[in-house]
Formats: sequence, structure tokens, C-alpha cells
Amino acid sequence: MFDSVLIANRGEIACRIIATLRRLGIRSVAVYSDADASARHVHLADEAVRLGPAAAAQSYLHVAAIIDAARRTGAQAIHPGYGFLAENAAFARACDEAGIVFIGPRPDAIAVMGDKITAKLAVQERGVPTVPGIARAGLTDDDLIAASDDVGYPLLIKPSAGGGGKGMHVVEAADDLPRALAAARREAAASFGDDTLFLERYVQNPRHIEVQVLADAHGAVVHLGERECSLQRRHQKVIEEAPSPLLDAATRARIGEAACETARSVGYLGAGTVEFIVSADRPDEFFFMEMNTRLQVEHPVTEQVTGVDLVEQQLRVASGEPLTFGQDDVRLNGHSIEARVYAEDPQAGFLPTGGRVAAVRHPSGEGIRVDTALEDGLDVSSDYDPMLAKIIAWGPERDEARRRLVRALDETAVFGVTTNVEFLRLLLELPAVAAGDLDTGLIARELDGLAFAKTDASAWAEAALLLDAAASAGRPTGPWHRLDGWRLGPAAPRVYGLREERGERAVVRIWGTGEALQVSVDSADRRSAGVRLGDRAQVVLDGVARSFPALASEGEVELTRDGATFRIRIEDNEHGAGDGADEKPHLDSPMPGTVVMVPVADGARVEAGDAVAVVEAMKMEHVVKAAIAGIVSLHVGVGDQVLRGQTLATVAPED
Repeated sequence: MFDSVLIANRGEIACRIIATLRRLGIRSVAVYSDADASARHVHLADEAVRLGPAAAAQSYLHVAAIIDAARRTGAQAIHPGYGFLAENAAFARACDEAGIVFIGPRPDAIAVMGDKITAKLAVQERGVPTVPGIARAGLTDDDLIAASDDVGYPLLIKPSAGGGGKGMHVVEAADDLPRALAAARREAAASFGDDTLFLERYVQNPRHIEVQVLADAHGAVVHLGERECSLQRRHQKVIEEAPSPLLDAATRARIGEAACETARSVGYLGAGTVEFIVSADRPDEFFFMEMNTRLQVEHPVTEQVTGVDLVEQQLRVASGEPLTFGQDDVRLNGHSIEARVYAEDPQAGFLPTGGRVAAVRHPSGEGIRVDTALEDGLDVSSDYDPMLAKIIAWGPERDEARRRLVRALDETAVFGVTTNVEFLRLLLELPAVAAGDLDTGLIARELDGLAFAKTDASAWAEAALLLDAAASAGRPTGPWHRLDGWRLGPAAPRVYGLREERGERAVVRIWGTGEALQVSVDSADRRSAGVRLGDRAQVVLDGVARSFPALASEGEVELTRDGATFRIRIEDNEHGAGDGADEKPHLDSPMPGTVVMVPVADGARVEAGDAVAVVEAMKMEHVVKAAIAGIVSLHVGVGDQVLRGQTLATVAPED
């Protein structure tokens, strides 16, 4: 076994790998960019090395810098995590040439499986079923358009390189194909440096099922069951579970063997995942999609149901040890479900967010596991993928695991940065999800019907009570120190004009002191109340006590209710100032990022709905469109870095 391992990655996966290294007594070496100098993985590791500036190309994708860091620290092996260089054959070769063990498959296996076209051809020779379509190198847009009728609509455009759903487009009609091909090539080139595309038939009511495999250098290949990854948004997984509620024992054995054959087709080594598409209407029929030659984001659900530490197995295989168990030894125990916590705003079209984490509250309890990069004071940058943490729950039965995960999300709070935690909780409580009736289009169908929490009277009351208690903490007592004055007759209330970050307003009045309080929202009837501050705040309204994470600072409070986070502050005007209409039709950036496209010229005439600029952040593009017709004045150009809310252009009505 190795004495020292360098982790060529960041965030929650680096922290996860460090945990296994520490358990095995292996020295860990972290690497970091300037943006991650104070990140959690940096101070968890035994040693950390700076790679370069925030840009991934100059840090986490800088092969020479990573190899040099391994040499300087005496690391015998490099674990690539996932993303960045994890599936880069050239990086694996560079490790070999430097005499450093790459913890993953051989470079030739990465190269074959990293190209979806060559991968498809390789597994077809082993009898693994594949989705009908057209797949060969060098296909032009004209070639793809000419072949599209034979493939049939709806069809799926897929980049040959990369993964994560980036560059994938479902096309319903022939007229939409040219535009979708152009977008797919642009996204594939930006994400993977390779714009090669191919077409596949789009499987109706598709379910995404993947199989975890392990292979050693002595010829053994086993699978550790499957994971259901059908809950996706824009081809990006959101919630995963193991095992799949769709498959029966016979299909599980067949799909597992197909995954092992896929691994054997390239002489695979280490941990890998074979992804299949399965029609919900025909669960016994599956098609190979791709093989991910690395550890997967969702690997914890497999670890929870099998008891196998996949990172430990990667280390042992890479050091030359044989697997110590065979296929008959693998047992699936219970059920595990994982939810990915992202820095994004589901109520604003899932736009990436960012900022400083003021405080974080992680869940705990029986069957709960948290893989996280989050900690108090973390700066969440838009330079990298927006995933911050994973909340995983195990239970003896699927529904118990699901209910435990819902409770865990209730207990999760990230203050200072908007996340998707409430969305995850709402998703898990959909009847179809509770029943295991899943497919990759479920989120798109159900999203508009999700009932995101609103700032109701109880939320306003809780916020005011917390702000009042925070302001009163440590204040001297007695009539001469009262902030509401002193007078004969009834006590005057303390009045708070509050505003929630999305613009809602309320006026809250509080009477009394200590825990003997009364509160009224917008002149409604008074309610009895009490409040206690602590790591979990407790508020009593009309005799009903509720405990929840909250964070109060001067004039502002964040509190969570049922997975929702409310950010409420005191305004100078107790009734709140109206926003008013924006007299100038500004086109503002909805997120921090880089301008990657400006499809109009300065001074050109645009119609309402015309695209004016495209901003990219965290590997996602957002098109900013004109709201009115008129003459456009550009304030930015391609390549400019912009902030959230920065004006990109203005449109002046011609009249």
C-alpha cells in the first residue's frame, strides 16, 4: 500500500478521499488554486500545494504543475477524483512517465471509453446492446442532418467526449436540428475541447441505470449492483439511489454481467461505472450508453448498501493487490438515496449562485452520511462546478431511506449562499418519487407544480422575534434601558418593517420582554410568543414550539423552514419602500460568469425575445434576451467577466 497520495481535485470529493486515506494511515497531499486557498480540503490534508490562479486551465487542469507537486511532496500515487483530469488519458500517461501511480484504469482504456463512439463499437463486439443511431468519427452537421430521418425523431444529440449531460440535446423535429447541433458543438468544445457529435434514438420514458464495477490486475471483474439515476435536470443527475426500484433479480444479474463484459472489453482496472438507458415501459430491455472510467459522484449509495469502501478498493487495486471477494460475495443490504446540494437558485431558473457561507448546519442521525466541502466562512466561487455537498440516507427499506433523507434535508442549512435544498426536499415528496415511478423527464414535468415555501405570517413573526432577541441579547435591563421607551399606560410595541430578499414585505409589532411576548404581523390579531437563541433557534407561537436552524446578525436573519431558507432584513421605512418600475430597460446578468457570445451588434435593432448576450458560469450557459423592441447599446464583449446584476446592455425604444 502507498505511504503518500496526492489528490488532484477539490471540494467534497477531495475531502471524501482524504477521509479514507486518513483511516488507512496514508499521508494525504492536497492541491489548490488561489480561489481555494482557504477551502476545507486544503486544511484537512496533511500537506497542500498551490497550483496557480483560479482558472482551471492554470490550476486543476495543469498537468505539469500537478506532476511537479507530486514529485516535490514525495507522493507515490495520484487520485484524480472525478471531473477535471479524472478521465484524461494524457494525464494518466504523464503519471506513468513520471513514475507515479495513477489511481484509475490504464490510459488506453480511458481513451477508448472516453470517446463515446469508440466505446459503443468496443462493447458491441462483446454483445452488449447499444441504442440505435449513427456514431462514427468526423460527422459534419450535414452528415448528421442527412442521417436524422433514419435515426428517427425524437432523437438525442450527444458529444463524443465528456459527460455530465453537457452538450446533450433532445430534438423533437427536423426544423430544430441545425440550431441544436450548433449549440451542442459550442458547448462540447467549451466543456471538453472536442466538438465531435453523434446521434441516437431518444428512448421514450427513459430511466438511467448504472452499474458499479471493480476490476483488478489479476483478471477479476465484479459488479456491486446498480444505481438508479433517473431524477435528472438537463441531463444532470440530482438524486440517485441503490438499488433501482425498477429491476427484478433476473434483470439485475443480466445488466450486471453486461457491465462486467464492458469492463473486460478494454482490460479495465479499478473502479468504474457502466451507464445504461432502460425504457420504463420495457424494464427488461437495456442499452449501453457510456462507461465512466472513474469514481462517480453517487458512489456513496453503493457503499452504503454493500459495505464496500470504493476509494479503499481503488487504492488496493492500484497498488497491485487482488480483489478479496468474488461476485457471489456481493450482497445488497437495504436501500440508500443521495441528494446533491448545489449552489443554485431553483426559483430563478436554477441559475448558479455564490458568495460567502456565513454558517452551515449539517444533518446527523441513524443512516445519515454527509460528504461535504462546506464550512463556515467558505467562499463559493463561480469558477467551478456548483456542487457543494451530498446528503445520503440509508434505510432497511426504500421508503424509510427516503423519509430519513427528507428529515436530513430539513436539518440542513447553508447561510449566506442560496442552494437547492428546498427543491430536493419537495422532489423527494412527490408521489411518483415516493412510489419509485421515475424517468429522466419527471423533473421537467413536475417542476412548475412544486410548491416552494412563501413568506407567510409565521415566517415573518419568527424573523422579527429572532431579530428582536438578537438585538436584546446582552442588553442591560431596567426601565432606563428599554428601547421602546417608558410611559404610563399600555406598553408601546417594537415595530419592525421587514423585507424578504425576493421583495416581499411585512410590518411586525412585538410587545413584552423575555419569553412572555406578543407578536402581530401586518396589524393582524396578536399571537402569544416566545423565543430562545442557540445553535438551533426555538420559537413559540400560540403555544406551539418549533426548533430550526437560524442565523441572525445586525438587522438581518436567515432561517430555515421545511428545507426552505428565508433571508429577511429590517428596512428603514417600517412599511417598506416600493421597488417601482425600472424606467430603463436594462439587460442584467442573472449570474456571475463570462460573456461567451454576443449575437447582436452595438446599435442594432432587436425585437422582444431576441438574444443579446450569452453568459456562462459553472459550465452552464444562460441566454439574456431583450424584453422590448428597440436599439441595443452593448456594455460588454465576448470574454468579459461579469458580476451578478451587472448591466450587459440597454435597449432604447425607437419611439
